[in-house]
Amino acid sequence: MASWNPRIEEMPLDELRRLQFKLVKSLVYRLYSFNDFYRRRMKEQQVHPDDIRTLEDVAKLPFMYKNDLRDGYPDRIFTAERNELVRYHVSSGTTGKPTVVGYTERDIQNWSESLARAFSSCGLGRGDVIQVSYGYGLFTGGLGAHYGAERVGATVLPTSVGNTERQIELMQDLHVTAIACTPSYLLHIGEVAEKMGVSIKNDTDLRMGFLGAEPWSEQMRGRIEDWLGIRAYDIYGTSELSGPMFTECTEQQGIHIWGDLALVEIVDPTTGEVLEAGEQGELTITMLQKEALPMVRYRIGDLTAIEEGPCACGRTHPRIGRIRGRVDDMLIVRGINVFPSQVEHALLEIPEVGRHFQIVVDRKGALDNMLVRVEVSEEAFSDKITELMVIKKVVEHRLRSSLNVSVDVELVEPGTLPRFEGKSKKVVDRRSL
Repeated sequence: MASWNPRIEEMPLDELRRLQFKLVKSLVYRLYSFNDFYRRRMKEQQVHPDDIRTLEDVAKLPFMYKNDLRDGYPDRIFTAERNELVRYHVSSGTTGKPTVVGYTERDIQNWSESLARAFSSCGLGRGDVIQVSYGYGLFTGGLGAHYGAERVGATVLPTSVGNTERQIELMQDLHVTAIACTPSYLLHIGEVAEKMGVSIKNDTDLRMGFLGAEPWSEQMRGRIEDWLGIRAYDIYGTSELSGPMFTECTEQQGIHIWGDLALVEIVDPTTGEVLEAGEQGELTITMLQKEALPMVRYRIGDLTAIEEGPCACGRTHPRIGRIRGRVDDMLIVRGINVFPSQVEHALLEIPEVGRHFQIVVDRKGALDNMLVRVEVSEEAFSDKITELMVIKKVVEHRLRSSLNVSVDVELVEPGTLPRFEGKSKKVVDRRSL
């Protein structure tokens, strides 16, 4: 697949690393000289910009955390003047103040450039119609995908979320070829379409989906692709970084992180030690060219690993694997670490299981209890108790083997569990109530 910017995307690795080091040095000197927050942090860490002599020396710099952004509300960490800003985005927070992200004109251009490279690596371009079913407004998802798609010459249909039947009609009438949304919302679209008598695979021109904003498994990708007849690409970003910025290419072997825009590290979530390529840990990113709100060693909380070796597509930039979950999404059940992505991985290997599940964690006396509610597939659902009991035992065995902890399983009819237009909520933890 042709590169959007071959000079950058196919840059020799040694040259890319030299560019990254140059950008890091410039960034660190600028922040130490003009930003009170970073200067104070560097002094607390007893590190000076002169101490950064190699790219590996980035590990000497202090981490940045989500709480730093909230404590700096609304704009105390910004390095651009207000009259230099062209946009704000605000992420909702479950606790405390939300996170405000400012953008200069160059920040918007780099954001669009990042997604132009990403979308074109999947084959999106002139002649395509992309339906953007992420939220618009303060949330970054909709506008990020919108600008990147327009940059590569695609026609954008800004549907946002909701009004699903209307979205399906427009998908057909306007010959939509691509969609950007959460995996759970695309599943919902597929189910609503079937109720309308519409097959996404046979009755639309949809051929690719850019799915993100929540963890999803390789098994989920397989089911989506088989059911809807599309190629499903992982898209990644957070509001703090700019928004959705990076995707897989047509090889679907990891998400390309453009090294001239971001420097990635994987660190041990507990110790902060930098891990080797291939080791799973917490994603940490330094944004190399952001002007309004620079990010140095920002610990995102997402769990992944850096993929080793070059990509067959010819792009030289680092790749990260599928997001396995979040550090703060981890459940500890009777001393065992459990991630929702592990549950999804195990369930979707069972043909009789549907596409939706819910985890309910409670405490009975002094012991934790984990219940997994699972929809049975339409084909396997039966009113015969004996047949359902066989499925239930298969699910219990698979989960126990995968999680190393016994769980209760409740089978429910297709269409019983909640559907979500935004990020799905797969876990109900009643222990904190």
